[in-house]
Amino acid sequence: MQAEDMESSMESPNLEFEYGDTDTLTAELSELYSYTEEPEFALNRDYFEEDFRSHARGRRWIELTLEEQRTYVMRLLDALEVTDRDKRLKVARAILYLAQGVFDECDTEVDVLHWSRHNVFLLYDMGIFTALLELLSMEIDNNQACSSAVRKPAISLADSTELRVLLTIMYLLVETIRVQTEDDRPEWRAEREAFKNELGSPLYNGEPFALLLFTMVTKFCSMNAPHFPMKKVLLLLWKTILFTLGGFEELQEMKVRGRERLNLPPLPEDSIKVVRAMRAASPPASAMELIEQQQQQKRGRRSRRSAFVDSLEGDSPFPKKQPLVKQDSLDTYNERDPFKNDDARDEEEDPEDTDSGIEGEVDPLDRDVIIQPPPPPPPLRPPTERVNFPKGLPWAPKVREKDIEHFLETSRNKFIGFTLGNDTDTLVGLPRPIHESVKTLKQHKYVSIAEVQIKKEDDLQQCPMTLGEEVVEETPTEMLYLGMLPNLSQYVIALLKLLLAAAPTSKAKTDSINILADVLPEEMPITVLQSMKLGIDVNRHKEIIVKAISALLLLLLKHFKLNHIYQFEIVSQHLVFANCIPLILKFFNQNIMSYISAKNSIFVLDFPHCVVHEMPELTADSLEAGDSNQFCWRNLFSCINLLRILNKLTKWKHSRTMMLVVFKSAPILKRALKVKQAMMQLYVLKLLKIQTKYLGRQWRKSNMKTMSAIYQKVRHRLNDDWAYGNDIDARPWDFQAEECALRESIEKFNSRRYDKNKNGDFAPVDNCLQSVLGQRVELPEDFHYSYEMWLEREVFSQPIQWEGLLQNP
Repeated sequence: MQAEDMESSMESPNLEFEYGDTDTLTAELSELYSYTEEPEFALNRDYFEEDFRSHARGRRWIELTLEEQRTYVMRLLDALEVTDRDKRLKVARAILYLAQGVFDECDTEVDVLHWSRHNVFLLYDMGIFTALLELLSMEIDNNQACSSAVRKPAISLADSTELRVLLTIMYLLVETIRVQTEDDRPEWRAEREAFKNELGSPLYNGEPFALLLFTMVTKFCSMNAPHFPMKKVLLLLWKTILFTLGGFEELQEMKVRGRERLNLPPLPEDSIKVVRAMRAASPPASAMELIEQQQQQKRGRRSRRSAFVDSLEGDSPFPKKQPLVKQDSLDTYNERDPFKNDDARDEEEDPEDTDSGIEGEVDPLDRDVIIQPPPPPPPLRPPTERVNFPKGLPWAPKVREKDIEHFLETSRNKFIGFTLGNDTDTLVGLPRPIHESVKTLKQHKYVSIAEVQIKKEDDLQQCPMTLGEEVVEETPTEMLYLGMLPNLSQYVIALLKLLLAAAPTSKAKTDSINILADVLPEEMPITVLQSMKLGIDVNRHKEIIVKAISALLLLLLKHFKLNHIYQFEIVSQHLVFANCIPLILKFFNQNIMSYISAKNSIFVLDFPHCVVHEMPELTADSLEAGDSNQFCWRNLFSCINLLRILNKLTKWKHSRTMMLVVFKSAPILKRALKVKQAMMQLYVLKLLKIQTKYLGRQWRKSNMKTMSAIYQKVRHRLNDDWAYGNDIDARPWDFQAEECALRESIEKFNSRRYDKNKNGDFAPVDNCLQSVLGQRVELPEDFHYSYEMWLEREVFSQPIQWEGLLQNP
């Protein structure tokens, strides 16, 4: 049994994964290219050298002075403006070769990245981004290319050549300039800020750059432009929003500053640091492991007991009839399980209780020490001496103002017989323990920025004249929301369609979106090796799309929530109405361990490795070799992002929590706990916690170790009886009413803040007959021709009952 425990713990080791905004720069750059695009690296180099040879007369790019390099880039910029499409493409490929780091003149990958960085800042400084943007707009509006792509039976890589080249250069500009390094020059830092402001400002047709990319996504999903290279569009869109709005650490800083502005107390802890310091818990056992474990227990229980008791006969300190029971992790912390039977024999016989959920923070080696039978002579020491108690819970508990009001209302009803509404200060007539409880609750009271925003919005709706017009700060988030608002539902639906098409659990349907347009070669593979390579490429392509969409949606939700709660609510409501909750659950309803450990990468074909080193001959073994990592970074990143999105959609929303219950999410989420990564486990446990009270007593009884893990890892709300479910009968599931009330609040907010005819009810009215009749009215051109006919038909030929007009209606 000890050996089996050791084996199971070895099968799922702790994953050394550090969550962040993105993977390493090298990994992010390599994911931009499909393996089928590999021949184009040489093509870019050839077009560059063909043009550069006539300009530099035998010298290399890295030998030129900065001024000479600037002169050559200016020449390329001029050549981009020719009308010949093929010539433009050649020049664009030469520019792309510069952005890729003139790899033919470099010996190592570090050199490639160094020259790529140098060239990208040079290209941006020369105004290349604006020129590319004009070309991109032309390609998007190229109706001829769109209509020919729609008619084609099979779309391949060749249909999106121009778009791919332009988007690749833009991505290299955004991603390289976005990432800060220690050796950045001062002028580069200034250029980074300028580029960031430029991308976030409505400089491109009065809209931020991200809006153009969102338009490409919706156009692709409406089947009007099936040749758009969606992976590159999504990656560029994600990185643009990450750059202009900020990543997770910037969000934390913005949250701290926002609380200071509103005079709210500081955050109790830095959530990023807390999550990084967490340890993963042991994964739950699978159904097969449980069945095998039960059968082994039944077969070996009697023989083990008799052998052990025989060895202790005579001078044993144990009574003969008492069996030695394996202690679970709850017992090691001396926590009493209220649902367990006192009889040890019943406890062993109960098959439900062998379901393991997640075990506590006990190391597997420590557990083995605890369950070993002690040597006969000395008496058995209590297990508490061997176990390190937890040093405290990771999160400070929180209480909402609403919770204190509810607690006092219940207490007053019980002890006094009447309530005082929202009064949380008057404690007259309440017993001393209630005073102490209220004091404790107030010590941990947490007021969120969202609560302050809701209160302010209510005041503005009630007193529009008194409070005047709200001053809205024009942040990049605000400008993005303003641009997205008219077509928000289309953007959300398009992103979810792409997520569904890229999910590994989706079945290939004839009517589904073809997201493989920019990965399939013109000539389909002939050999088995080529088929294997394309299979890996297609799987990798889908994984990268899931990664980009999950990160993009999470960033949008977090930034909109910080900017204004109702901006977050409208996006989340569109996601819920577009079936995002069942979609994410469907995504997790797979073998999540195999998805996270998938090796859909061919290291030798990754950029920049493939352009510096000699390409070895590919064999089936080298394709399957993959890297030595225990997990795939992008897949684990995607899973955590999707869990965080699901948490954001369901938090404090009773009706959406009930959707989790109705869609039977508990077993799906519980399987995801097999991944031994603390952050992923935390977000799974949060989702299990909010629905625990609705899953029934039997589920809680058979998942006590999962309950224990929730207690240890998830933040406590002091009045929340999540583990018991006392208020289930009092809260009916009225999905429609809750969502309609929320939608009404959102619409009021949008009409007050963004409606051009805002405050129409309160606008001053001109009651003077003379001035009203004296106003000049713009009449349509055809008015004069039909005016006399209208008079004849509507006025002169109609009998007028003058007496009727005088009578009181």
